[in-house]
Amino acid sequence: MNGAVASADVDALPLPGRGIAIEAHTLTRRFGERLALDALTLRIERGASFALLGANGAGKTTFIRLVTGALLPTSGSLTVDGISPALRPAEVHARIGFVMETSRLYPEMRVRGFLRFMGGARGLAGAALVRAVDAALARFQLEPVASRLVGNLSKGYQQRVSLAQAFLDDPPLLIVDEPTGGLDPVQRREVQALLRGLRGKCTLLLCTHDLEEARTLATRVGVLHAGRLVAEGEPSELLGGADELALFRASVERAT
Repeated sequence: MNGAVASADVDALPLPGRGIAIEAHTLTRRFGERLALDALTLRIERGASFALLGANGAGKTTFIRLVTGALLPTSGSLTVDGISPALRPAEVHARIGFVMETSRLYPEMRVRGFLRFMGGARGLAGAALVRAVDAALARFQLEPVASRLVGNLSKGYQQRVSLAQAFLDDPPLLIVDEPTGGLDPVQRREVQALLRGLRGKCTLLLCTHDLEEARTLATRVGVLHAGRLVAEGEPSELLGGADELALFRASVERAT
């Protein structure tokens, strides 16, 4: 992030509703003959907690990779905070914290040292880096394990470390891919509580196939099937029925 952010008081909570918007218009991505995203039109408002739902292969990860600039669209447009990730990826990267489905941590590093390393990679230094690391340790309840090796932590604590590194420079957009996959029920609840605590403090893009997780964490949800957006609305509207799989059955029918 820029110097103004680096020198800010990272212990102060962001203002409610802060964040940035994501806007896609007829966004399409092909891999050879396979259509991974099919003319996706979607707007995620600043400050929203948006869950993108879909089975494996629905296009969720492709959308994330387009938002981060790791992929270029075949056609259509995409902007993050009004900026094209395809044309100005570095500016978009500076606005994003990213937690991947499979955490890429350094098991031989200690938690505090890992966070200092990641903060330095984002341009934080000196007192600003110390404040950012201390704030991340406190926010994600990592102080008791700050001196432990990352590789010796439980999966739940490793996921907290992933969230902490993504939030070191207080990004206006946090992208989390399958945040509780492989966690036990207690760990799931702990990580979900941490994510709920971020509501209104950034824009949260959550990619998941877990309906209960979307209902718990999101203020708005969208459903992808075969690369197409087949439903969008509030969780109570889309996920409030007695048969929570009915939405996906109807989505498949509409998409075929």
